[in-house]
Amino acid sequence: MWRILLLTLLVTIFMSPAQARDISWQACRGVTGLAGPKLSDCRPTPDFIDPQGREIWIRSIVQPPTDARPRVLYIAGIASSEVWFNGRRLGANGRPGSTKQDETPGRYQAIFPIRETAWRPGENLLVLRLSSFHGGLHFARPMSAIAVLPYPYPPRIAPLAVTFLAAGALLAAAFGFGVIHAMRRTGTSLTLTAMAGVAAVQAIVESLRTLIDYSYPLHAWRLGAIWVLAAIFAILLVRYVSTRFWPKASRAMIGLSLGPVTATALLPGFDAKTIWVLIAGVALAALPAAVGVRRRLPGARPTLAYLLLFLALALGLPEGFIDLSYFLLVAGLILPLLMVEVVRLSRDDRNREAALTRAASRPDRLTVASARGVELVPIAEILAVVGADDYVELRLTGGRSLLHAARLDGLADQLPASFQRIHRSVIANLSRVQRLERDGDRWRLRLNEGTPLPVSRSRLAALRDALDTPAAMAAVAA
Repeated sequence: MWRILLLTLLVTIFMSPAQARDISWQACRGVTGLAGPKLSDCRPTPDFIDPQGREIWIRSIVQPPTDARPRVLYIAGIASSEVWFNGRRLGANGRPGSTKQDETPGRYQAIFPIRETAWRPGENLLVLRLSSFHGGLHFARPMSAIAVLPYPYPPRIAPLAVTFLAAGALLAAAFGFGVIHAMRRTGTSLTLTAMAGVAAVQAIVESLRTLIDYSYPLHAWRLGAIWVLAAIFAILLVRYVSTRFWPKASRAMIGLSLGPVTATALLPGFDAKTIWVLIAGVALAALPAAVGVRRRLPGARPTLAYLLLFLALALGLPEGFIDLSYFLLVAGLILPLLMVEVVRLSRDDRNREAALTRAASRPDRLTVASARGVELVPIAEILAVVGADDYVELRLTGGRSLLHAARLDGLADQLPASFQRIHRSVIANLSRVQRLERDGDRWRLRLNEGTPLPVSRSRLAALRDALDTPAAMAAVAA
């Protein structure tokens, strides 16, 4: 058995798709007799062989080899098969049958060695019995290859090795961004973790055909998984680029991407589905990147250039793109981002440590890490703190606001008792309260400056208690 698996692996890696069409076939009526198959009413087959939902017999005349290299019959497709060569049975892959109950599913790929003594001078008769009742989905071309091939082939395992190197790099990047997310809890790091992980899993699933001799019913699940992973990556790519370069339109871009990404499920053929779902995601991600270029945001130009390279390869070399180039491009996009993020975090840590040292003697100040650096903000000037994805927005007196690279949960522990959580995404300075007011069926807190803040129902009672007695509460509400 291990020899068969090894032969399958080698033939699969190096077989050219054109070789699957070297043999012309005839479809026949057939039965299995004591002396081998008996065929009748043989007619030329159409462009492709389709055993889905039925049992079929096919035959072909093949010429003997002109060299001394051994030959094998290679079969790849969603079918069980049984093979005869010049009346002698070569073997079976599963057990073909006339019904689903009679059939035992075979492997998606199978090889049948042909002994040198089995060849005859002149014409040689090759007969196959095929059936496919367990495929799950209906494929436009269920048999990807039926060919007599020489063995062995020259070693050409570079594409497989490159795919695995890309998968390893992506898994390492996913781990790195996962560690960053565990430390900082930023939405961007979580998105990049998911992007790297999804692309790495897709690279592994793409390679399963050469690594695992799986049963043919699993092929539909494998192809479906590849499309689903590509769709997830496309949406995550749109989310990452829009969050970075066009944050106000991030949710709209994600919603916009769901339509074309989902629509690719209607396309014929899984290769077409996978290619076009990636094209849709990259094209949509290019829009916020272009907005970033227009606004002269750092990193927007290389991101847009990289996305355009994605599109050029996907449209110009679609088959090579989904098999190899896609994984290299993803690794080339994500690994530099990981290095930039590590450098940025290291720099922020040094700046934060220096600022904390300076702020040790200033308990009335909040150390704020923003895009402009690290600064000390008087706590008395903070009206409210509002969550904003990876950052929080500090609303200050005088109509100013400042983005702070911190999480709302952690910031609540640093602020004095006069600050209270009044909403899932809002902390308010109660010393600045003007009144608590009803707005329809909702409540909001109005400060002596700025726009009113939303108050969640679950936190209303605690807010009323903090605003002192019921009498005082009524006075505030009035």
